[in-house]
Amino acid sequence: MDPLGAPSQFVDVDSLPGWADAYEAKQLDSHQNPVEKAQLDVRSPFPYRKDINAKIILWKGNVALLNCTAIVNTSNESLTDKNPVSESIFMHAGPDLRDELQKLRGCRTGEAKLTKGFNLAARFIIHTVGPKYKSRYRTAAESSLYSCYRNVLQLAKEQAMCSVGFCVINSLKRCYPLEDATHIALRTVRRFLEIHGDTLEKVVFAVSELEEATYQKLLPLYFPRSLEEEIQSLPYLPADIGNAEGEPVVPERQIRITEKPGVPDDASDEEGLEADLSFIGSHAFARMEGDVDKQRRLILQGQLSEAALQKQHQRNYNRWLCQARAEDLSDIASLKALYQTGVDNCGRTVMVVVGRNIPVTLIDMEKALLYFIHVMDHIAAKEYVLVYFHTLTNDYNQLDSNFLKKLYDVVDAKYKRNLKALYFVHPTFRSKVSAWFFTTFTVSGLKDKIHYVESLQQLFTAIPPEQIDLPPFVLEYDARENGPYYSSYPPSPDL
Repeated sequence: MDPLGAPSQFVDVDSLPGWADAYEAKQLDSHQNPVEKAQLDVRSPFPYRKDINAKIILWKGNVALLNCTAIVNTSNESLTDKNPVSESIFMHAGPDLRDELQKLRGCRTGEAKLTKGFNLAARFIIHTVGPKYKSRYRTAAESSLYSCYRNVLQLAKEQAMCSVGFCVINSLKRCYPLEDATHIALRTVRRFLEIHGDTLEKVVFAVSELEEATYQKLLPLYFPRSLEEEIQSLPYLPADIGNAEGEPVVPERQIRITEKPGVPDDASDEEGLEADLSFIGSHAFARMEGDVDKQRRLILQGQLSEAALQKQHQRNYNRWLCQARAEDLSDIASLKALYQTGVDNCGRTVMVVVGRNIPVTLIDMEKALLYFIHVMDHIAAKEYVLVYFHTLTNDYNQLDSNFLKKLYDVVDAKYKRNLKALYFVHPTFRSKVSAWFFTTFTVSGLKDKIHYVESLQQLFTAIPPEQIDLPPFVLEYDARENGPYYSSYPPSPDL
């Protein structure tokens, strides 16, 4: 503790200048020419977003001195690493931190674990373990470092934290190239804020003098502060900008989505047999293709094999996913109609859909579909459950069967395979009849996964109440219809 009357050594995050502040002041003085309309036809995959920039702070200083909700400590698997960041955190937090860490029994590479901040100004410390870097295992190192940042942010979201102070997780001891690691750090934070921006108010990158120049150079690529800076930064983006979550894309995993080896993706099926034959080479795959004329006839006659149909569907889904990554979907995100919460009793991710928050007649439903894909692509890679709150919906919130059929047809097979349950909360008789017709005559394989839930008490038998963020109006409605027992469960502060 500081002596009475002495100035505090801690730095309040709200007192720090934002990433865009100095730049905007400079722009006002320079009167730069606006970007021409022709230039805006080519936009960066990380477009200018003033709302996201307002959350970012680059600060040269000691992360242990930040007064924010949580700071990040980079350590080793036993959480005993002696690097400058860890040693400073231990010194300022006091001896109770070491006792607390012993109870955690270490931390795996890429994971994140939480402790109190003890004598720090920060309320919490999030501990994570960065990978050891070897060029021959670069892909594994990139994935692990991405997991560090992603898991820290996810933990902050789950704990409803307002602000997080990041140190540079890739320590010099672990030999990770600073510039490569900074690309992963910045794009992971950017993608997270695009999807979950309403859950965090401030993200601080606390850097040393050695690291500051790299962050200053790369931040404009992922957090451009104007349309001009966005266009100027576009040529400097690396080839791998990750997927919708910022996760590194492994080239080997993309091979299976190529429909015809040696054929460019933009080759049209309508170009005729000659176009297909012109790309056939003498490699092993070409020699195994058999009668190309016969294959072409089958395609034209609509008699595609199951495998070919799957490949065609995968390619179509990838186009939707690419569009979802490039589109500004902030207006759909602000509706808070789709969000991730905790896990069910089986440890599966819970996704919530709030029917009353979908103004069907007022929004672009194609953008709604893109937003669903943008959010769910990463979630659907593993088993998950959906909770749909039909509570107090009306005709303006009803998703018609044509839209639902299109969504079902567009999404990747993993969405259907890994969806283990759909909890339909507070259904009406009309909605039950509509759902029965839709799952019986329009789509297959969904009917057995739907569970109609009349009360929150019934829902809590599958999903613990502390694992789901409930909109206040759902709580109020359930208390009115089923008794006031549920008022003891507080609503999510974010809703």
